[in-house]
Amino acid sequence: MTIPKIAIFTDDAGWHGKQLRQAFTLLGYDSVFISLTECRFNLENQSVPIFIPEFETELPAAAFVRGVPGGSFEEVTLYLDFLHALKILGIPVYNDANAIERSVDKAMTSFLLHHAGLKTPPTWVLRDRKVALQLVKNELSQGNYVISKPLFGSQGEGIRRIEKMTDLPWITSSHGVYYLQRFVPCSGEGFSDYRVFVINDEVVATMRRRGKSWLNNVAKGASCEHVEPTAEMVSLAIQATKLLQMDYAGVDILEDNEGKLNVIEINSVPAWKGLESVCDVTIAELLAQDLIKRYLTR
Repeated sequence: MTIPKIAIFTDDAGWHGKQLRQAFTLLGYDSVFISLTECRFNLENQSVPIFIPEFETELPAAAFVRGVPGGSFEEVTLYLDFLHALKILGIPVYNDANAIERSVDKAMTSFLLHHAGLKTPPTWVLRDRKVALQLVKNELSQGNYVISKPLFGSQGEGIRRIEKMTDLPWITSSHGVYYLQRFVPCSGEGFSDYRVFVINDEVVATMRRRGKSWLNNVAKGASCEHVEPTAEMVSLAIQATKLLQMDYAGVDILEDNEGKLNVIEINSVPAWKGLESVCDVTIAELLAQDLIKRYLTR
């Protein structure tokens, strides 16, 4: 009997990839690390129209998306096309291309949160640098700091906090697009926020991240602390994940100095090493179990 194989799309398997592979093995599935850069459409082949290394004669049983490579607009579009096509061909994709498109684009994430009435910081996304500078000047004049972020990015890379007029040259663009967000001070002392991990509309683990500065990313040195989420935090994280139609997500929530919860970001390919260091869960096993139970068990 042939062991069914799952494609794990990633350019750097690392610790997370090894955890996933172990989890799938325990459940009786083989898995292969594949970069989307190695795939191609082969439309002369009716039965296998997408070439995926190690799946030349038969498409995978499912695809787990652990990362989508960066690149030009054309390159990223092609990578997402592969994920869209796999789903059209009946292959479960976890998270699928639609979820990744919504979450990786900070402008659309912010719009969807705002449109759904979920509390998120005031945000402006635009092309005109003069207008962007004026918006920031207006915020500074009202005593607010402004965060400038790349439209696409993760782990805190490229993010700046504009605190005074002399910081204005640091406003960064993402290929001519400016993403600006009002800085929301957190409650209590220091800097902190919450990472809430959601799988299939259920919160499975939550931690507080305490940053060495205002940036609370673990990749930037933030410490992790296990916490039990409040009912409001659970509800907000699940609503946000459903909104972007994700199988799983890492939802970043900040409690402001008025005690109100704000959704800061929703991650469709979240890391969980820091979370596991303080929470008594094995995230990879929960993810593998959910994928197989909902999509591969008939």
